[in-house]
Amino acid sequence: MSEMWPLDMDRGWSHWKVMSQVWLQGVRQTQKSGKATQDAEGNLRRGVQGPPPRRRLVASWLESHAPKTFDQLALPDTAREALVSSSISADPPHLLITGPAGVGKTQSWKLVARQVLGPGWRSTTHVLQCRDLARQAGAMATFENFLRPGGSVDTLAGRLSLDAFDRGMVSGADDVPPAGKEAVMPEGTLPVSRLIVLEDADHLGQIRQAYLRRMLETVGNASRFILVARAPSRIIDALRSRSRMIRIPGTSKDRILQVMREVSSREGFEAAEGVLEDIAYICDGNLRKSIFTLEMLRARGLEGDRSAVHKLVQSTTLQAGRHVIEMALRGRVIEWRWENTGGRKRRVLAGAIAEVDTLMNNHGLDAEDVVSQLHDVLTGRRLSIPDDLREELLNALAECDTSLRRTMQPRVPLERFLHRVSSAGERHGLAFG
Repeated sequence: MSEMWPLDMDRGWSHWKVMSQVWLQGVRQTQKSGKATQDAEGNLRRGVQGPPPRRRLVASWLESHAPKTFDQLALPDTAREALVSSSISADPPHLLITGPAGVGKTQSWKLVARQVLGPGWRSTTHVLQCRDLARQAGAMATFENFLRPGGSVDTLAGRLSLDAFDRGMVSGADDVPPAGKEAVMPEGTLPVSRLIVLEDADHLGQIRQAYLRRMLETVGNASRFILVARAPSRIIDALRSRSRMIRIPGTSKDRILQVMREVSSREGFEAAEGVLEDIAYICDGNLRKSIFTLEMLRARGLEGDRSAVHKLVQSTTLQAGRHVIEMALRGRVIEWRWENTGGRKRRVLAGAIAEVDTLMNNHGLDAEDVVSQLHDVLTGRRLSIPDDLREELLNALAECDTSLRRTMQPRVPLERFLHRVSSAGERHGLAFG
């Protein structure tokens, strides 16, 4: 089993997720189209000239089976108790929620938002995806406009929302407080009426974090910040000292198995023996990925085929990264070949850089994902190369990673890295003559 599955498969998760979502969307679209056609034909047979059938969106299991209370979170007791105590407090603190991918950080802050703000929490919860700031020009201006809408002196954090006075209003029968009860506000206490959530806050950078720190010093009593990060070490001390840090570890295998059994039971099916165990193994503590993988198997009718798990996650292996480095070591960084397309020949790019373009453009990986995948290949002893060559390639990759953080053209540092790999391969006699 240990030879079949790679030890770390989270790095290719992003592009596999994109590909899977595209496929799943196609399946759902086909199902909806077929249902609409059947309904329309039935109306015609009955002589009914009714309105066209409405298109019904099918929620992902990640949404339909999302926890509605703190007790349903797959977290250690210490982390769960910290979330509950922070959210039911009359004066809740700023939060810094950290942990690896897929362990429930997003679901945790959503439950905190519902507990703190009441049933109407969505209208006064403002979310910024900080990772996207690194991929666009004018990131600082975007960040400032988020915190100061329209460039006004009045900040988002300083605004009071009237929704704070409707905390007890129930919008639905199932809309119960995640902690089981609403927080009791002492008389004369101004309740928190606005939450500002910064996803992937560890991608903000030093300048934007310093700007955020100054804003936290002047934030009004009616607003709170929630920072979500994978790497808390990249959060400056001034922000960490002003927030309550809640660490969420990777989900245990037993807990993942329990959640998947509960999900499959609610969906009315039973997976074949060993399927859930294989999913839990390859997801390696990532609960989100395990649920998504199970949903994909069910959508394709493969939950009874244990071998299908391996086929479904092939795109998350490190084979692509290993192939890129092997081609570069042999001097095949940029190659051109002729292909027949529609009876016509056209010249297409090949070689290692073409493989990188495929990962980024067709599979949805960003530059950081590519670097992480290449790093796992080099450090995972998946290449039979001398130790001095391995050290040289790791140094080149480190410089590439540093350059990526300062450029808006990620392909340039990656191509430079591949050429350095090619030069190293030539010095060690690995390039083609």
